[in-house]
Amino acid sequence: MGDVGTNWAGNYEFCAAEVRTPESVEQLQELVSASPRIRALGTRHSFNDLADSAGTLVSLVDREPEPRLDTERMTVSVAAGTRYGVLASWLNARGFALHNMGSLPHISVAGAVATGTHGSGNALGSLATAVSGLQVVTGAGHLLEVDRSHPQFAGMVVSLGALGIVTRVTLDIQSTFDVRQDVYTDLPWDVALAEFEAITSSAYSVSLFTDWRGDTLQSAWFKTRLGTGDSGSMPSTMFGALAATTETSLAEGENNTTVQGGIPGPWSERLPHFRLDSTPSNGDEIQTEYFVDRRTAPDALAAVRALGESITPHLLITELRTAAEDDLWLSPANGRPSLAIHFTWKNEPDAVARLVPQIQAALAPFDARPHWGKCNTMTATDIEPLYPKLPEFAALAERMDPEHRFRNAYLQRVLGLAD
Repeated sequence: MGDVGTNWAGNYEFCAAEVRTPESVEQLQELVSASPRIRALGTRHSFNDLADSAGTLVSLVDREPEPRLDTERMTVSVAAGTRYGVLASWLNARGFALHNMGSLPHISVAGAVATGTHGSGNALGSLATAVSGLQVVTGAGHLLEVDRSHPQFAGMVVSLGALGIVTRVTLDIQSTFDVRQDVYTDLPWDVALAEFEAITSSAYSVSLFTDWRGDTLQSAWFKTRLGTGDSGSMPSTMFGALAATTETSLAEGENNTTVQGGIPGPWSERLPHFRLDSTPSNGDEIQTEYFVDRRTAPDALAAVRALGESITPHLLITELRTAAEDDLWLSPANGRPSLAIHFTWKNEPDAVARLVPQIQAALAPFDARPHWGKCNTMTATDIEPLYPKLPEFAALAERMDPEHRFRNAYLQRVLGLAD
């Protein structure tokens, strides 16, 4: 038990009465059964009240990772609170890999999966698409183990914590591979809009960064997957952008990014933007993100760009990333190949509160879906038309948590689930 405190960035203060850290699954089951209101708290990287509770919070992030390899099925099972960077290092040391990583290796496996968090790559699904099994404590305190053979498994993965407290996650793995990361600067906006699909498909993982000023984007990061003995040399120009001659930072005054300059290295140390041993991102910030159909990317980006003069003074950076279509019920990439438009704001809550509705209005014609764990003002009225499986998810939540132990204000406001 301990003080609840704030989220990672300090922009949200939890209202839960306490944080508990059960030492075993059995203790967790007892705690769930005895708690009228309870939710899991991960690495505190959500920027809203998603992880909060009117009662008790449970933290599993200090539990031992206890990874278990299954080389026949090519999976790894790991404790839910394990940070992605810790698991990635463990896997790489044994010759294995995940298909992708988020920009921050600091986030917990279960938290990232439950919110549909992602890396980047036109052919790469979100982190949740690698999930092949879950172990979860339900509202009745029962320990449920499910895999892809369960008829409603696609509704259980990106669950926003509404179905139970996940204790272990099983992920698909593959053989390890190397990646080189090359940064290019001053990509012309007209080229980016005209050649968006070609640009984002030109490497294993591509991220574009802008502050919405001027006629060029600030940088484009190309992460190229290498074959055995392959250095994968890159040209001096890409789509009119120039190869950077110095390290490019994403945070003011911080040198916390993974190795650039085309130096080959393991996937675990190149696919994230930030190093596990450093401050994640800028630290003092607020984040917002919206997903649109990637086939509408040029028009959606033009709509946001029209707000550039209002956005830029309050912005640290925008990142543009892509994700493959998936079939997970509440995944922001459900049913469509997606572009994620991410805003890392200065810690200026009033300005962000003013700008977010304007951005949402600009992206409304594109059926923009919010990242569940980041700041937005969308409600169930806005969300319901965007997720065809939402009624089925609500019914699943009723069956797995009939006493509504895992409900909170967020689930009521954003998904329309009864309190």
